[in-house]
Formats: sequence, C-alpha cells, structure tokens
Amino acid sequence: MNREEMMFAVRRFAHAPDRAGFAELVRTCHPSDLADALQAISVRPASTLLQLLETPQRAMLFSHFDAERQDALVAVLPAKELSELFAQMPADDRADLFNRLDAPGKSGLLDGLDEIERDDVLALSAYPESAVGSATTSDFVAIGSSMTVSAALDHIRATAPDSETVYVLYVLDAQRHLQGTVSLRDLVVAKPDTRVAGLLRPDAVFVRAAWPRVQAADLIRRYDLLAVPVLDDKDRMIGIVTVDDAMDIDKQQDANQLARFGGTSTGKGGDLDVMTTPLRRMFSVRVFWLAVLTFFGIITSTFVAAQEELLSQAIVLAAFIAPIVDMGGNTGSQSATLVIRGMALGELGLNWRHVGFVIRRELPVAAMLGITIALLEAVLAYFSKGVGTDVLLVVGLSMLVCTALGGVIGALLPFLARRLGTDPATLSSPLITSVMDLIGVFVYFGFAWAFLGDQLTGAAG
Repeated sequence: MNREEMMFAVRRFAHAPDRAGFAELVRTCHPSDLADALQAISVRPASTLLQLLETPQRAMLFSHFDAERQDALVAVLPAKELSELFAQMPADDRADLFNRLDAPGKSGLLDGLDEIERDDVLALSAYPESAVGSATTSDFVAIGSSMTVSAALDHIRATAPDSETVYVLYVLDAQRHLQGTVSLRDLVVAKPDTRVAGLLRPDAVFVRAAWPRVQAADLIRRYDLLAVPVLDDKDRMIGIVTVDDAMDIDKQQDANQLARFGGTSTGKGGDLDVMTTPLRRMFSVRVFWLAVLTFFGIITSTFVAAQEELLSQAIVLAAFIAPIVDMGGNTGSQSATLVIRGMALGELGLNWRHVGFVIRRELPVAAMLGITIALLEAVLAYFSKGVGTDVLLVVGLSMLVCTALGGVIGALLPFLARRLGTDPATLSSPLITSVMDLIGVFVYFGFAWAFLGDQLTGAAG
C-alpha cells in the first residue's frame, strides 16, 4: 500500500470507524508510516481510531507519534485506555512521556502500574534529557553465567516478547553487575548442556547512565552494536540503548548543531522548529544572536567611519569594503564547518597534534584560495572600475590576507570552543562572519594607509 492509499484508508476509517478494518490496516502497514498518516488528521478522530485497537497495537502505534501528537492524544484519551496504553509502552518512551506530564497526570498514570513498572518509570525519568539514562530502555534479556544453554534458551523464550532485542544477551550476577555478553547465535549452535560461562565474552562495551547521551550513539556507531548496556553509578545494569534510539540521538544532534551553526539556538532548551515553534520564541531566540552581532557591526562601522579622511581622498576604496570583509567570513565558515565535522566524526580531538595537523592542512589551501581570489578581484576591479595600480595593490593584498586569515581562524575557533568547554557547533556562522568583518576592515585600511597614506599627506599639504 502506497502513501496515498494509506492516507485515503485512514481518512475513510476516521469518517466511519471500523474496528476490524482498521486493525487489519495496522497489521499490514509499518507503524511509522501509519503514524505519519494519522498525524495528518485531527486529534480526536485519531484518538477514536486508537481506541479501536487492542492495547499492544495501540501502544506500538502510539510510540511512533512525535511528542507533540502524543501530548495531544493524552489530553483526549479516556483515563482507562491511557493507563493501559502507558503500561504497554516501551520503557524509554514511557519515561519520556511521563516527564512531559503535569503532576496530576503523572500521579494518575503511576496508579495504573504495578510496583516494578512504577519503580522503572521513576528511575528512568529521573535522568535529565541530555543523559544516557533518558534514552535507556529496561526491556532487555539478562541471563546468569551458571545457566546451561538449554535453560538460557527457555528463559529467552519466556522473556523475549517484552524485550527490545534478543540478538545479544547480557550476563549479570546476583547484584546485576555486568559480567559480559553472549550472542544468541552462540547459544543456538552450542550444546544444550554447555554452561553460559563458557560462552561469555567479557569486557563488554558499556555506558554510564549519567554520561551525555551522544556517547551512547558514538559507541554504538564505533563498535557496530545493536545495543549498548547502561550501568548506574553502582555498576548495576539498568537497561540498554538500542541502535534505533542511537539513530534518533544522532538525528537530534545533527539538527541541534545545524541550528546552532546557523545562529538559531541559544543553547538553553529546544532548538527552533519552523513548523511548531511559537512566534514569540522564534523571535526571542533569533533576536538574541542578531543583537550580539549588532555590537560587532557597531565596532566595525565605527572604525570605518574613523577612516573618513582617507576615504574622502580615495572614495573608490569604499566600493571594495564589503567584498573583502565578506570573503574572510565566508572562508572562515567553510573551514570551521570542516573542522566541526571532523570533531563530530571523532577524527579530530583536543590535542596539539590535531591542531598542528589542521594548521598544516589549512595554511596552503587558505594561501592558494587567497592568491586566486585576490587575482580575480584585482582583474575584475581593473576592468569594471578602471582603478589605478596603487588601489589594485591595496585591494589584492587585502583580499589575499583576509581570505587566508579567514581560513586559518575559522579552522582554529572550534578548537578554542572545545578548550573552553563548549560545543564547537555553538560557533554560529553569523558569529564567525562578524568576527572576520572586524578583522577585515583593520587589514583593509591598514594596507590603505600603508600604500595610499602619502596621498592624504600630500592633499593636506
């Protein structure tokens, strides 16, 4: 069934609910695609359709909605159906939803859970959104090292229906300390009376619940894992972060970095979303960066205004201010983007060896870019404006230096940001451009005074 057919079917069931027909649609369609289709209709018809499903199907489909649609559905679903749905949701999604509820809502949902599930929700929801614990699910299969293969397989059959993944089994002791892992493949091919201890792979890769959640995604990507175990501060295993959650973390991280580099995030909460962010917040976040950059602009313009005497004697210089200072910012943004990408991929770290490597790579490239752009600018200036050799020299040298400086400074700023303990992506492109604007006018008018200052002296005399 293609997207258009699915949308038509959803709208038909929303208009005329049919329990058997909608259940069959859920059974034959991927829940992610169906959730997208349901998000295209109003909240109340979507709620009505969810209530036609058995609780496991309802929980599966509900987990694929985005947070905004989940919150809207929570507000209209009857208390009984909501409580049943909450109990059936994956542990990590359940904790996320719980954290978004108000106090009465939290109390009402906890009342519908048994003690073990209640403790699980409270434990996972206690971690901040940025921590690994907030992305952890407690739905995993644990076995003991003293079990035989036969007993371990029986245990897996009994517990697997409630687990997110069974391809890797986690071997725990009586205190839930992680002893190692065993793959399902090794269990299946081993003899039934073999002890799990004989198949154990010690020194398993793990993360701490309090670590930044991006570290879980990094380890899953680095070691090609389907899931990574999560330990608390007492070395007890509390759950796993799965590869699909890691993909969501990476996606959110990429979106955050894009927003920050574009100057649309203050680093104090969620980033802007053109579809859902209220206009007031859209304004307040964007005006913050623009106000900061205005101060750079004032400094730059004040310095340019102070060169009135020079500009009055060589007015053509004013025509080249914008292209020269802009080139430094553009080159700096290119270099910073490449370095931030290298840091995100783990190719570059905060050490002098990597700093030196980047400088050695960037210097010749920046110099070649500067020479090329300077020659191009001089040729175009000569044929378009007919300026003299002295002005061409000022323009060409300024373009060369600003372009080369922009490349080197842009490459070094991410290292400085990391050294100061901040995310390099918070160096927004507009900020880099503004810094280079300021440096650019100093360079430009420095050359202008060096090569054209005698004209001003002669005019004064």
